[in-house]
Amino acid sequence: MPSSSRRRFLTGGIALDAARERAEQLADALVPSESGDLPQTGETLRLETRAMACPWSVILDPGPPDRVLHASDALEEVHRVERLLTVYRDDSPVSRLNREAACEPCTVSGELFALLEMCLALYESTDRAFDPAVQSLITLWRDCRDAGRVPTQFEINAALESSGFSHLQLLRGEGDVPGPQVHFDVTGLGLNFGAIGKGYAIDRAAAVLRTHNLLDFLIHGGHSSLYASGEHYGQGGWPVGLKNPLFTDDSYLLLLLQNQALGTSGSNIQYFRHAGRRYGHILDPRNGWPAEQLLSVSVIAPTAAEADALSTAFYVLGLEKAREYCDTHPSVGAILTPPPERGRQLSPIVCNLPRERVFPVSDAVEIRFAVE
Repeated sequence: MPSSSRRRFLTGGIALDAARERAEQLADALVPSESGDLPQTGETLRLETRAMACPWSVILDPGPPDRVLHASDALEEVHRVERLLTVYRDDSPVSRLNREAACEPCTVSGELFALLEMCLALYESTDRAFDPAVQSLITLWRDCRDAGRVPTQFEINAALESSGFSHLQLLRGEGDVPGPQVHFDVTGLGLNFGAIGKGYAIDRAAAVLRTHNLLDFLIHGGHSSLYASGEHYGQGGWPVGLKNPLFTDDSYLLLLLQNQALGTSGSNIQYFRHAGRRYGHILDPRNGWPAEQLLSVSVIAPTAAEADALSTAFYVLGLEKAREYCDTHPSVGAILTPPPERGRQLSPIVCNLPRERVFPVSDAVEIRFAVE
């Protein structure tokens, strides 16, 4: 593995973790509790690596030694997906697409084509709020941030002309026509899977574990994406903590997830300031400017790819449109946190989640359920 090895997994990279250790760290995914009213955590077997510029873990209940090798295989799958989707290596399939697909149709693997079809479905269902074909906008804002300025509207308009999933042609191939192929109908278009890549890698890693009949596990990538399979110590799920978006050292909610993914988006960590104004890193692909209607969004969905993509889309869409999406998609839940009014506490709105699986762990929030 690029950033970890089986030798590390089989020696110092494995630990039996005390259940109550580091209770406030979202990256650890498990949030222990001093209260008997909340789901409890027990000892876990944890394997770690680093990929996609963040820490990753596979977390299991202790058991037979062979599960260690299976978990390491799952993390190797994460590295494989990173090599597939990265735009930071010139030899990756996505980098090749970004260079060549505007010149002529490019043949791609069935896996990448299927991911692009998933992206198209999410692009359409979210009214273009999720759009992975915005590398031009991402590059513009990154370069302007590094230069200590904000892009002009003229620059944003120019970047928008070479952005948008509507400029992709997905060609399955029929008869003598080869396929699957991808073609860009505008020059300068670029794919960036930052809003779905971690979730997709988690789903692929989970599939590896299932092939070895491991059904109770939790996989997380960084502070924003995870999948909880089965249950932890017979509790009917895995207890997972959410960080307070204003005070990120503290958790404010605990969820009990079973066979569900969680994706969280917000601009409380990645942002920059210019001329007294704060600019977040999540861009509205429809107008090219940072989205700013919500403070934080967490989405619970059947797959981690969906949860990742929809958390970004909901952050862009804002409170009412996100609620409307949940109303028409009962398998998708969300915790939508708008900025609090001055002097008021956080008031997250919970959509499509059973009350018995949502636990407040802080007096600093007032939870509202969309359906009372």
